[in-house]
Amino acid sequence: MRETADVETSSEGYAARFSGPVGAWMLAAQERAVRGLLGAPGGASVLDVGGGHAQLALPLADAGWRVTVFGSAAVCARRLAPAIGAGRVRCVAGDLLALPFPDRSFDFVVSVRLLSHCERWPELVAELCRGARRAVIVDYPTLESLNRVAPALFGAKKRLEGNTRTFMLFTHREVEAAFLACGVPPADRVGQFFLPMVLHRALRCRPCSAALEAVCRGMGLTARWGSPVVARFSREAR
Repeated sequence: MRETADVETSSEGYAARFSGPVGAWMLAAQERAVRGLLGAPGGASVLDVGGGHAQLALPLADAGWRVTVFGSAAVCARRLAPAIGAGRVRCVAGDLLALPFPDRSFDFVVSVRLLSHCERWPELVAELCRGARRAVIVDYPTLESLNRVAPALFGAKKRLEGNTRTFMLFTHREVEAAFLACGVPPADRVGQFFLPMVLHRALRCRPCSAALEAVCRGMGLTARWGSPVVARFSREAR
């Protein structure tokens, strides 16, 4: 069975979950974390695996990265069609677990909104590592956070968001072990939010959410228990 988890995350319905001021605030936090771990572009190449959601491909291209988006089906490129036509990004479709590129073809490989929905995620990790010359950056929700209570709140989350899917929660150790098995050790990680994202969606108040998260960051809660985590795994010392 092919992994096609990115078909849903590339859809307009999924994009609607990040509409409005609160959604834009969430995406800004994610972009800030990823760009902080990537560093300066310097014309480097990035493979954005499962990036048809367009949450990172366009900002990274505008910042000077050479971006290729890889999806499990041609339909995953639909939201990127104008950017493809303008030559801002390149899109390729195929098997997520058998990327059609030689080893270490890209300086960086990035994948967000995918790991927690991919049943064969260790195989995905292996492919991400195979394609990266310098480093891999992924995000994942961690059990070492308030997400520990997520299964109990799933019903309420689904009623609020409508198109919520089940997702896997990880410990840092098991994700790091998968990357270490590929010879790519952990380098750094950033917790995005201390409070669950569904709470911020329920509040529907960007200033309130920003203020709450600022307090949590100031208390050191986000650094220790923040989720989703954006993590860098690197072949090189930073």
